Formats: sequence, structure tokens, C-alpha cells
Amino acid sequence: MVLDRQPDMTVVGEAGDGAEALRLLRGIEADIVVMDLRMPVLDGVAATRHICAAGPQPRVLVLTTFDTDQEAFAALQAGASGFLLKSVPPDDLLAAIRTVAGGEAVVAPRITRQLLDRFADRLAPPPARAPGDVPELTDREREVLLLLAQGLSNNEIGERLQVADATVKTHVGRILAKLGLRDRTQAVIFAYESGLIRPGLDFM
Repeated sequence: MVLDRQPDMTVVGEAGDGAEALRLLRGIEADIVVMDLRMPVLDGVAATRHICAAGPQPRVLVLTTFDTDQEAFAALQAGASGFLLKSVPPDDLLAAIRTVAGGEAVVAPRITRQLLDRFADRLAPPPARAPGDVPELTDREREVLLLLAQGLSNNEIGERLQVADATVKTHVGRILAKLGLRDRTQAVIFAYESGLIRPGLDFM
């Protein structure tokens, strides 16, 4: 009811479990999936993983009753672009949906970094290459990714590299496009999984 009252939002489908959601998405077009985590048949983390593996759309915003680091970590690693509690005020939920629809993440990279530091042993092992070797990126893009992975904002990265915010935004966009990532949060996860950054260690 809250979503359908918005002039820029339309609810195109509803599902009672993760498996039903996947079936429904094969027949409709959606920009955002608002996903519960604990559901019968197929839970929200598994459903999120299937949705995100299929392509860049739709993006997933997790909305759950359970405020635990483990839940947030599992959802983000599965590919979710945001994580909110069901108790969040309606205006905050609407703002989060619009943020995710615009290509950004609701969870700040700094918080993602803290979660990854805590649960790094559950990450996929780095690929068989030198730590931090990301041949798809230029040296400057790799530098920006490294700073982004430490939780720095565009403004903070710009100050560190002495470049304009717009330049940083351009670099971030190219990084996401080259690596096939959805948003800044996924870039932080990639930096850990590729060995570019290690738990508890800052590079600059």
C-alpha cells in the first residue's frame, strides 16, 4: 500500500517464498526486489543469490526482522544492494528503494568493511593470482578501488588523490562496469575476495 501510493513506484508482483519469487520474476519485469530473509521453501539469501547471478536487474533490497551481523553479511555477499529492518519508517524505506534503483547501495562501504573484517574467513578464497592483481583496471582505477574498499567516500578519495569528486565518480563507474559489479558495496566485497585488501589492514 505504501509503495503503490508513490507516483514513481508500482508493485508488479508479490511472492510468499523465495522459490515463488524466482518463478514470478521469469514472467515479469522488475527493477527492485524487496526481499525477506527467512521464508519457507527457499530462503531470502539463496533467492538473492539466484537473482543477482542472473544479471544486473533486478536489484535486491533486503528487509528483515533480524538485526544480526551474520544476516547482513550473508545478504550482502549474496549480492543484495541494501539491508534494512522491517521496523524502518516508511519514508526511509522509500528512500532506500530509490537509492538502490539509482544504482547505489543502502549499506555504507565503511559498514561493509567492518562486516567483512569480522567474517573474512567465510569469504571465497582469492583466485590463483598475485594478491591485488586486477588486470582489468588501470593503475588509478585500482588505487580508487583500494580506497573505496577501505570505506572512503568519493569526497575522501578525492582529497586523498587530489582530484575532483566528479573524477572519482567517473573512476568508480568504470570500475563497476569493468568488473561487472552492481554498486560500491559489491566493490568492497570484490576487493576482499580478490586479495586486494585484507582484514584489519589499511594500505594508505
